Parts: sequence; structure tokens; C-alpha cells
Amino acid sequence: MVTEIAQIEVHPGSEEEFERAVAQAVPLFSSAEGCHGVELHRSVEFPQRYRLLVRWETVEHHMVKFRESDDFGRWRALVGPHFATPPQVEHIVSVLPDATV
Repeated sequence: MVTEIAQIEVHPGSEEEFERAVAQAVPLFSSAEGCHGVELHRSVEFPQRYRLLVRWETVEHHMVKFRESDDFGRWRALVGPHFATPPQVEHIVSVLPDATV
């Protein structure tokens, strides 16, 4: 399992519209092969900065199967107009199980 983290900066004043657009796009991720969930987080210190976390079975499920699908185009059509800069995307794997303190 890998987690895609996309840091997204949106245009000032478009935060609520962006959040609604991401909510509309959740079914696109939910129906994607290999997708196991999506979350959107907003920065407290930088309110125009978001982190989109998507859990994928493999990097290929994200970078090939989803990115080459029609649903990726639909995703970008919904959220792309709000981007102030291109998103920065990376993939991570967990190296420490969920630890409670």
C-alpha cells in the first residue's frame, strides 16, 4: 500500500469552491482500480494550502491506471481551475505502524 500526497495551493478566495469540487470528485477516486480511500486536509497556518492523501495498492494504480483514465481528466476539470500552482505529488509508504502514545 502506498499513499499519494499532493500538496495543492489554491487561488485566494477559492478555498470553499475547491473543497466542494474535491467532494464532488470523491466518487472518481472511489471507483478507481486500486484506490483504498481519499482524504483532504487544509493547513491551519497557510489556509490556501491543502494536502490530498490517496491510498493506492501500488504507485502504478495511481500513475498509470488512474492518471491515464477518463476519470483523471474529470478530476482535473473539477479542481484544476482552483490551482494557484501545479500540485507537488509524492508517494510514501508507512515504516512505523500506527502507534498510540
